Amino acid sequence: MQLAAIIVSLVLTVVGVALLARAVGQFVRYFKLGQPVPAGSRTDNPYQRSVTLVREFLGHTRMNRWGIVGFAHWFVAVGFLTLPPTLAQAFGQLFQADWTLPIIGDFLPFEMYTEFIGVMTILGIVVLMAIRLLNLPSRPGRKSRFAGSKSGQAYFVEYVILTIGLAIYTLRGLEGAIHHVDGYEAGYFASYPLVLAFKGLSVATLQNLVYLVAMIKISVSFIWMIVVSLNTNMGVAWHRFLGFPNIWFKRNATGGTALGALQPMTSGGKPIDFTDPGDDDVFGVSQVEQFSWKGLLDFSTCTECGRCQSQCPAWNTGKPLSPKLLIMSLRDHAHAKAPYLLAGGGKTMEGEEKASEEQLAGVPAAALAEAERPLIGTAEENGVIDPDVLWSCTTCGACVEQCPVDIEHVDHIVDMRRYQVMIESSFPSEAGTMLKNLEKKGNPWGLAKKQRLEWTKELDFEVPVVGRDIEDLTEVEYLYWVGCAGALEDRAKKTTKAFAELLNIAGVKFAIMGGDEKCTGDSARRLGNEPLFQELGMENVAALNMAFGEDDEDESTKKPKSAKKIVATCPHCLNTIGNEYPQLGGDYEVIHHTQLLQHLIDEGKLLPVTPVEGLITYHDPCYLGRHNKIYTPPREIMTAVPGLRQQEMHRHKERGFCCGAGGARMWMEERIGKRINNERVDEALSLNPDIVSTACPFCLVMLTDSVNGKKNEGKAKESVQVVDVAQLLLDSVRTPVADEPPAGESQSETESEPEPVK
Repeated sequence: MQLAAIIVSLVLTVVGVALLARAVGQFVRYFKLGQPVPAGSRTDNPYQRSVTLVREFLGHTRMNRWGIVGFAHWFVAVGFLTLPPTLAQAFGQLFQADWTLPIIGDFLPFEMYTEFIGVMTILGIVVLMAIRLLNLPSRPGRKSRFAGSKSGQAYFVEYVILTIGLAIYTLRGLEGAIHHVDGYEAGYFASYPLVLAFKGLSVATLQNLVYLVAMIKISVSFIWMIVVSLNTNMGVAWHRFLGFPNIWFKRNATGGTALGALQPMTSGGKPIDFTDPGDDDVFGVSQVEQFSWKGLLDFSTCTECGRCQSQCPAWNTGKPLSPKLLIMSLRDHAHAKAPYLLAGGGKTMEGEEKASEEQLAGVPAAALAEAERPLIGTAEENGVIDPDVLWSCTTCGACVEQCPVDIEHVDHIVDMRRYQVMIESSFPSEAGTMLKNLEKKGNPWGLAKKQRLEWTKELDFEVPVVGRDIEDLTEVEYLYWVGCAGALEDRAKKTTKAFAELLNIAGVKFAIMGGDEKCTGDSARRLGNEPLFQELGMENVAALNMAFGEDDEDESTKKPKSAKKIVATCPHCLNTIGNEYPQLGGDYEVIHHTQLLQHLIDEGKLLPVTPVEGLITYHDPCYLGRHNKIYTPPREIMTAVPGLRQQEMHRHKERGFCCGAGGARMWMEERIGKRINNERVDEALSLNPDIVSTACPFCLVMLTDSVNGKKNEGKAKESVQVVDVAQLLLDSVRTPVADEPPAGESQSETESEPEPVK
């Protein structure tokens, strides 16, 4: 028995270690295939990055969002990393059954730690297996977050962990028996029942059992190593190694998710200068090797846990996009194509082969076939990613927010969109109208710039305009960036007027731009038209800097006389100006209107006194919540309004559900599955609310459209309203007069209003 155990264990060990070393080398060469990243963008502040890594792992800060799953996974992960000494002890036991590790083998704290973590690893993996079984991929529809995951690989990994855990536990019992533990000892507090069970066996039997169980532990461990080394695309196993560098190299050293700003387009690791692009610049991603090395690392790190899939609004409404399946497809394609690329293969921009036939002679046929597949293409074209998958994304960020290993899905999707738009001119036709309007008129509706100021004529006070009523913004406290929707869309204009009235009531000095400002470029950028975003953005930055009196410095401080404070009612404008315009040289302090309103309430400058009766539920805009972490101010405002009873929808805050307008989807029709705004409104109406509130003009339009449709179908009560929180606050702040309708009713006249141009 001992001889057989030694031979089997050592052979598997040698093979496993050799294959693992080869696999690590393959990964290094594979990641080098990716494009470089801008210098320092992934390695800045190494100390903080290390702190973030330790915090995310030891604290399981992202895993623990799912309660029992995170708790169970913590013990499995810690057990995997801290129990290798038990493997070393098993090797010693092959040669001497009662052998223990030098120094620490009989050290009580070590024994107790091994007992505790060993048992908790067993319990943890049993819980995770049960959760997987309860979420069977075979469940009807798209209910399981494991749908599409490679279940066989997952079960293999889980059963390996369970077997090793049971082997550790069994060996502890055998060790107690062979070391003549006669009574209860703290070092065997968990395995003591097994010590008692084995105590009556002969020494020879105990020795043979030690050899057998030690062999099982070692063999299973190295069979696992052999299997994963031969399958480098086995993310469910490799994430336990690759997750650490993926977290360390994440976009934000402080630990923030890769949301908010999109990254500038780069080629060869350098930002592209669209005023004078280089001849060799690559625009977007059309081949998998054009992703950065961090992108390739992302793909290989995917655990296939399906958290992103379970939260994705596209997947939940019957569309082909699953962030998980997209990343898996890119991973499998990249690994299958790698032998071809490592042999020097690849295509030029003109589609010509870079390598000679001699160089490609030894490349497997499967890799050559994979190299012929287009990255973006229909099933008939044998594409890796279907165009419908690419254009279903709303860039809501739910996938990035939920990913436990910090995969940056949105950046990769937008990179592929950029190539499709800029090089192939291939995108949904309706979006073309929006792009033309942005190019010609500076707004997605294609309306004349003079109409940007029409809403001011409906107020009973003057709104100062920069360049007309005031020279620059040194005379006011805030620039109110109204935005295209707030100035031109009838429903959003109600929010604009309500907010302006509230600022006037509170005595806040503010001004607006004179109508020459352009769209911030949010939709153009997320659609993939980076040059148009750059053009719009640079024009706006120049106009803003002039409005803020950038060249008018205070002689004592040598700084601009006006603080660059901007308030916006549109989260997309907030995100673009605050997070993306710094890339274009525009640094401003940008806040959302709900933040300013909450501040004014706290200061006593706005006093909500008139009750607004009814049950209200609030919809979190994605670009306000997940992208900019602003959740509290809108809720605080509603709390301050007397009469309102708040109730959260099931999906809210970090797990809020998209309205369907982000990622330029506002300008595209939904032809597949259920409309996302209808899914969200169905969730809201299930609470039977009187008011559905939000804090974004895009969300306001999408939710209003759906609610009106439900009313026409008789599926929603006629009295339900969709309003911005600013409208609610204004109804409560101003005292109604005798002939004024009851609070809130002034916002309900939306049925006959025009649809947004699409």
